[in-house]
Amino acid sequence: MSAPSRTLVLRSDRLALEVLTAGAAVRRLTLDDGGPVDLVLGHHDPGTYVADGGYLGATVGRFTNRLGGGRVVVDGTEHRVPPNDGANALHGGPEGWDRRTWEVLEEAPSRVVLGLVSPDGDQGLPGEVTARVTYEVAGDEVRLHHHATTTAATYLGMTNHAYFALDDAPDVLDHRLEVDASSFTPVGPDLLPTGDVLPVDGTLFDLRQARRIGDVLALDDEQLVRGGGLDHNLVVDGAGMRRAARLVGASGRWVEVHTDRPAVQVYTGAHFDGSLTGLDGRPLRRSAGVALETQGFPDAAHHPAFPDATLRPGEVFEARTTWRVGRS
Repeated sequence: MSAPSRTLVLRSDRLALEVLTAGAAVRRLTLDDGGPVDLVLGHHDPGTYVADGGYLGATVGRFTNRLGGGRVVVDGTEHRVPPNDGANALHGGPEGWDRRTWEVLEEAPSRVVLGLVSPDGDQGLPGEVTARVTYEVAGDEVRLHHHATTTAATYLGMTNHAYFALDDAPDVLDHRLEVDASSFTPVGPDLLPTGDVLPVDGTLFDLRQARRIGDVLALDDEQLVRGGGLDHNLVVDGAGMRRAARLVGASGRWVEVHTDRPAVQVYTGAHFDGSLTGLDGRPLRRSAGVALETQGFPDAAHHPAFPDATLRPGEVFEARTTWRVGRS
């Protein structure tokens, strides 16, 4: 049986971040805006996370996004991850790291380090993986650092799956979204990438200028039908630590996402159907929040032109993401 989840609260002069050892998840992020205001979706009942977290704020692994057929070949050997998204495996399959209780390795008023050892064969993948996630709050920033090593070559990626919702509203349709991406990876009917990397010019994915989310979702486009809205990988311009996206609510509250990862998955929460209860006790319904998941390319194992997602012994997987928040 997993150890009981702990709740840790990190603070700066403007922010409070509530982190759970269940799923190494962010349950709550509040900004002092004349009083604490919630900026991310969280479960009303913290006990929900490991049993049925729905990825809200969770640390995702051993890999991010979809893996076609749950199948990956590493150095000539095929490995199978149990499916949990039709025929595909999503975010590590049915026993992903979002369903694990992580260990507190370091704890301070504004910083915490959580760790997990994923045994050889976990999720059907090779190698014993030692993973860490660091959360740090400073001023108007939340800094996330994902780190992993392995004893054998394996398929790996990590991210945080927070859903931002910056207004006291049932959905994010009035939020304006800007993404610093000149290209995207279109998806087929199963939401797996086709393998193409296409320019955003002239498409609904051209978010280089801020657009109202509701206006984007109202467009007539097969890609939106397939995703039930936005559920797509956008390729972030540039390299190294740079801005990936900016989201602004009708309230004027905003969040900027900075990352050193190559891409960001924009997901507008098509699956929310009222069965989950949010922090305020209200049911979470369609488009209750928008996820901005910094990541490698989805299904990279099946597309040689995509950035390689193989981690080998002696290498270190590291990913850094910063959420900068404020009010206009």
